[in-house]
Amino acid sequence: MAPLIALLTGTALARIAGLLGVPALDAWHPALRVGLALMFVLTGAAHFTSRRSDLITMVPPGLPRPDLLVTLTGVLELAGALALLAPATARWAAAGLALLMLAMFPANVSAARRRLTLGGRPVTPLGARTALQVVFVSAALAVALAG
Repeated sequence: MAPLIALLTGTALARIAGLLGVPALDAWHPALRVGLALMFVLTGAAHFTSRRSDLITMVPPGLPRPDLLVTLTGVLELAGALALLAPATARWAAAGLALLMLAMFPANVSAARRRLTLGGRPVTPLGARTALQVVFVSAALAVALAG
């Protein structure tokens, strides 16, 4: 739920800043870029903090080096967040992040099917996780396809 809150709050605050006179944020697409960047800073940082072991546990059992995969995806999320903030790279970053989210979704499916408990709580049920994923990928695609 924290990534959704980061996306919505970051977008809303950036849009308000635009309405208050920050020219770079005076439209919904730039504000959405900020919200997505905030979301990916949050999720990317989790790959290197106390949530790291939970994320490693989520990696489907058949994949090699779950620790390396978690590190790689964390680096990609953080790099993508930074690239979202630069207008010249934002569209490509958003497209890449949408693809990354799709590539990582099987880990969420695997975790739900294995009924993992992470951080003392059961993982988000697959239906809710799928709905959230649709929102996140749609937001990234909205940025990637912005004219």
